[in-house]
Amino acid sequence: MTRLVLLCAALVVFCAQAPAQQNSSPGPSSAPQDLQTGVVIAKVTSATQAEQSYAVYIPSHYTREKRWPVVYVFDPFARGDVPVELMKDAAERYGYIVAGSNNSQNGPWKASAEAAQAMVQDTRARLAIDDKRIYFAGLSGGARFAALLAQTCKCAAGVLLDSAGFSPSSPPVAGANFSVFGTAGTFDFNYPEVVNLDAKLAALHYAHAFSQFDGPHNWGPATLMDEALAWFRLIAMKQGREESDMAFVKQQAAEVEKRAKAFEAAGDSYDSWKQYRQAAETFDGLGDATPFRERAAALEKEKAVRDGAKREQQEFEEQTRLTADIYSGLAALPQDAPRSDSREEVEREILRLRNTAENEKNPQKLRVDRRALSGIFVALMETGQERLDAKDISHARAYIELASDADPESVWALCQVAVARALDNDRKGAFESLRRAKEKSKDPAALSAWIKGEAAFANFRDTPEFRVLVAPLQDPVRQ
Repeated sequence: MTRLVLLCAALVVFCAQAPAQQNSSPGPSSAPQDLQTGVVIAKVTSATQAEQSYAVYIPSHYTREKRWPVVYVFDPFARGDVPVELMKDAAERYGYIVAGSNNSQNGPWKASAEAAQAMVQDTRARLAIDDKRIYFAGLSGGARFAALLAQTCKCAAGVLLDSAGFSPSSPPVAGANFSVFGTAGTFDFNYPEVVNLDAKLAALHYAHAFSQFDGPHNWGPATLMDEALAWFRLIAMKQGREESDMAFVKQQAAEVEKRAKAFEAAGDSYDSWKQYRQAAETFDGLGDATPFRERAAALEKEKAVRDGAKREQQEFEEQTRLTADIYSGLAALPQDAPRSDSREEVEREILRLRNTAENEKNPQKLRVDRRALSGIFVALMETGQERLDAKDISHARAYIELASDADPESVWALCQVAVARALDNDRKGAFESLRRAKEKSKDPAALSAWIKGEAAFANFRDTPEFRVLVAPLQDPVRQ
């Protein structure tokens, strides 16, 4: 943690040095023509650290004559271009630079801190960045890292937390000087965490917002990124980080009202009330927030809103209940043989939960079942990877095979099952998992490339079965 703090603190130095760097004549590595505007560049290699790279989007109307807000983004799988692609339209519309690390990923935070440092340093050398409007964003473990970065560097205007909250070891505290926009999918196992975080941030007097989307544990859609970056602009105007733009404020107020009315039209008074209540807080001090405040007060008196709040809390409690026995069983696995009665009981519970989710017709119950099941899946995959890293192959295999039971459609899980089985000297089982992964993969070429490069399969590469697995799929038209 000390090393992480030092690396994060280095961002403060870059912030302090930025005006001097940007006012001086740019050198060859920082020439404006180095980076094309108006397109997503999937890989920009750091000028000083060749092993570090990032994806970037620079608005088409970018000029070095002004300072630009920037969003530094952290994906849990080091896919810098994925969030940058999602944010590019909003970045173009609202004038943000967006940079996503290709090195930061779930795992030891030291590597992510080094990736952040390299990305910040390189973008500052190349681009005209506004010190007062630096934002961090992340998904899942990347969200926890983004929050820690904002807490540590003291240079952030805001942080976008997608599908996770603050690190448990560094919870939010009063007096922070950055805003928080949280989001999560309605089927995300971390949905309760992000909702409860929003309430905690309100109590601590953060500038805060929450917006949900229909989906699982993943990046929100481009429309949500638009909402988030627009909200950051509004808060920047309130805080004096950006000049006031009343046309923009009015346009955003209309957008918020449209979203709130859409919830009402769908019969969801509770979520409509939350929209109006949040809008009253956001626009207070920017324009006339009275209509939002009055509508929120009116809806709060309705029984449907009170029932909605109770139902949401009941859903959170039910998710905990559904997973309690499974988590207890998983905690006992390291003390047992990989094949044991406790593992078989956990497997039965997982299959029972999966069967319930597959056959549930009630949308509200299905939502809870899917959150519970996806939480179990991710916990198993993460623990299995930890066991692989620790060379505890037999237990790693047990955890990852259970994860595949929770989500048999996951190509990721099938691939990791194959790795664990290969390392456990089960060639037949490894090939079976790889064949299933190939059948389900939406990108068989990328899967074949991964199989060819995976070290766990090194002893199998000369076998006929392996050559069949990595062979390209035949074009059915030419068969």
